[in-house]
Amino acid sequence: MFTLLIPVAAGVEASVKRQLKNLGYGDCPAIGGRVRLSGDWSDIARLNVFLRAGERVLLSVGEFPARSFDELFDGISSLPWEEFLTPHAKILMDGKSVKSTLAAIKAAGGVAKKAILKRLQEKLRVSRFDESGERAIVGLSIVEDIATVTLDTSGDGLHKRGYRTLSYDAPLRETTAAAMIESSFYRADKPFADLFCGSGTLPIEAALYALNIAPGIDRDFDFTRWKCSPVVLDIAREEAKDLQRRDVSPVIFASDLNPQAVSMARYHAKRAGVEKCIRFSTMDMRDFQSELPYGVLISNPPYGERIGKRDELFALYRDFSRVCWALPNWSTYFITAYAGAERAFGRRADKVRTLYNANLECRLYSYFGKKPPREKDDFPVK
Repeated sequence: MFTLLIPVAAGVEASVKRQLKNLGYGDCPAIGGRVRLSGDWSDIARLNVFLRAGERVLLSVGEFPARSFDELFDGISSLPWEEFLTPHAKILMDGKSVKSTLAAIKAAGGVAKKAILKRLQEKLRVSRFDESGERAIVGLSIVEDIATVTLDTSGDGLHKRGYRTLSYDAPLRETTAAAMIESSFYRADKPFADLFCGSGTLPIEAALYALNIAPGIDRDFDFTRWKCSPVVLDIAREEAKDLQRRDVSPVIFASDLNPQAVSMARYHAKRAGVEKCIRFSTMDMRDFQSELPYGVLISNPPYGERIGKRDELFALYRDFSRVCWALPNWSTYFITAYAGAERAFGRRADKVRTLYNANLECRLYSYFGKKPPREKDDFPVK
């Protein structure tokens, strides 16, 4: 069994822990922005395939004091790299140093890589390394003189689902969107709307969630090229296929004032295989109406940082609130960095949480609609 670490963005720890519990991993501790649990290669495959809000799945190779370069070299070279990597591994270093004697992390990374190569050379009995094979991203985190060394089993971040290939201004990270949806009152039997859909991240993630489609089912991961069982990813994908819901037909609305954005969102939804679940339209959000009861509206409106003029934002958020108040049975959630958003809405949010979008500190405002009579006791714990 390995120790596995899942880095999570600030504010979404609870969502990741809920997902892990639903996957059968119990109540996993979150320490320093990482959720920790134990698992084997099968668990590594499952986590990479199923996790919606976690950023990566890291395999902890070891932990030891590192107050000098000699101590770092000895600690790294004592770890069992030959159990994971081949002589052809292309080793890339990624690191940070916090309140530690070894503050020059680039130099520390160079020492660490030499130690890894030395260990592989001795254990695998090779004389040279061409680094032409599998990618291995080695994480070196030195915090208060304690080094934690990891291998990134994911490779590319888990937010890279594969469906979003076209670029659009200020996109919402897929993992952040998934956390917003998972922690909301949205369920497959409720209507969903995003009135600022941009390139389509929120409605697509809502469709994946409603249909229980694992976000990493069609992706590849770096660990599959290491020394692990070649079938673990296939088994995880088969499990994911078996768990997909085919008994629901979610009703999802996605609109934007920009026709180019709507076209982009439609294309991304098609790539994700959920275009039939989403009703796209080019529309001013002020024109949105619905007679469907007890829906959920989740959006990423303009902030004024990258898009939208700040002097126009108050009026935009005021008009947005009027659309929401006309849907008293709907719950509304929106993420923004605009400080005047709550004031423009004219009512204090039922809940406010700090999240980050593209390293920009934002607030997730939650306004809860009326409770459906048949679901009095079924709301998720927040």
